[in-house]
Amino acid sequence: MDPLIIISVSTLFFLTVLLLYSLHLLELLFSWSRKSRTTQSPGGGGNNQQQHKQLPPGSSGWPFLGEGIEFYRSGLAGFPEKFFFDRYRKYSSEVFKTSLLGETVIVIGGTASGNKFLFLNEGKLLKASWPPSVRKLLPINDSGSHEQNHKAIRTTFPNYLNVEALRSYIGTMDSMTQRHFETHWDKRMGTDEVLIVHPSVLKYSFAVACRLFLCMDVEQEARQVGELLHLFVVLTNGILSIPIDIPGTPFNRAVKASNLINKKIVTMIKRRKLYLLSHEKTVTKDMLSLMIKFSNEDNGRFMEEKFIAYSIMALIVASHETTSSVLTLVMRYLADYPEVYNKLLDEQLEIAKSKGKEEPLTWEDIQKMKYSWNVVCEVMRLAPPALGGFKQASTDFMYAGYHIPKGCKLYWSSIATHKNPEYFPEPEKFDPSRFQGDGPAPFTFVPFAGGPGTCAGKEFARVQILIFIHRVVTRYEWEKSTGLNGKDDEKLIFNPFPSLTKGLPIRIRAQSRGY
Repeated sequence: MDPLIIISVSTLFFLTVLLLYSLHLLELLFSWSRKSRTTQSPGGGGNNQQQHKQLPPGSSGWPFLGEGIEFYRSGLAGFPEKFFFDRYRKYSSEVFKTSLLGETVIVIGGTASGNKFLFLNEGKLLKASWPPSVRKLLPINDSGSHEQNHKAIRTTFPNYLNVEALRSYIGTMDSMTQRHFETHWDKRMGTDEVLIVHPSVLKYSFAVACRLFLCMDVEQEARQVGELLHLFVVLTNGILSIPIDIPGTPFNRAVKASNLINKKIVTMIKRRKLYLLSHEKTVTKDMLSLMIKFSNEDNGRFMEEKFIAYSIMALIVASHETTSSVLTLVMRYLADYPEVYNKLLDEQLEIAKSKGKEEPLTWEDIQKMKYSWNVVCEVMRLAPPALGGFKQASTDFMYAGYHIPKGCKLYWSSIATHKNPEYFPEPEKFDPSRFQGDGPAPFTFVPFAGGPGTCAGKEFARVQILIFIHRVVTRYEWEKSTGLNGKDDEKLIFNPFPSLTKGLPIRIRAQSRGY
């Protein structure tokens, strides 16, 4: 290699290290300064006042990057809870300071009491919050009148996701699930052709979201759905990244994807408005129409188109990626645990036998799938669709002897709670029986958060997941496809959503247990 190149690379490396080291020293200096101002009164203060102002222990890590690299490393290793457990031990405290996704946060999580405090105090001491990357990619708060827009969300979402609405969606979900299998899976039955589950299920769950949230004809508009899916994958890959907006970064690509998606959905909104004007007497219950037709009862104003578009985008991101992740992992665990598979299959065949061959599933059928939902819950315990969430302090308060200042960001961890052996003995063991009877103690199983901030789409996700499970187990049997060495070397990672490194390659055949 050219010596000049070696010298240039070495110099660049040295300057980079020097810059990071200098920034780190500045961060330590500012941290010391902030700590001094916080723990001392203007006149010097006494011990009681110092104790009252004590902040949680911890480190903000490197400037801007924070401790995010360690957090991501533990996720890619398949053990994101290690990031939290290491710090619990290091600081002898389940409350600590860190910096994630470009923001300093105080972690209050991993315990039922911490989760309960954060969930039940939303709207009192706390309010919902999102990391900088999400706020920039889905700028709902920046689109028009904040209060009017969010009043609309509080009004339309419950109407769209309540039990009555869910009952009406079951037929559509069920028929789309069966058409997906007929089109993409049946041709592989009884062959040596390998099916990669995750990308296939991702297309399925995204198509359902487009049909129910955007009122798209996913068969007639297949090309547009495919283009949108590609953009949403790019958006999802960058939505929980460090928000460095320079060319080539995941966040930069996500920014471009977000802008393109918003423009496409705004075009759909304009088209839908024209349809609604020409079909005024037609009853419409889809989310897009509900949001378009919503008007503020005080001033009669409608929601801005960009806000509607970003809201729909947020709903799609929250639904299709998490649902496809859960479904892929359910199929993996069913392949790994034959006794669980057989028990779940017995339950689903019992439901199938009570119906006609072509008869669609009903709300009552879904309610009978109790063991199947226990299996799903155990999958979400081991691999929650979201590793945690953010809150923001609305006022100063004390927690566990520490001062939490107004405006401070807080983080709760679902994975640290779910892997806590105090609540789930042998936490790495796959055991759906944990959810029998009354199930886990309150605030120990939190894949959908809790309190006023409970995920609005929880029941929507439950219905979609159980419909898919019913159709896949009564239609197919499957086995995992191993590598050339005959070993199953596929790993579960979190990046940031749980996923399998190979997407779960399987071979399928027709279900041998008829009904």
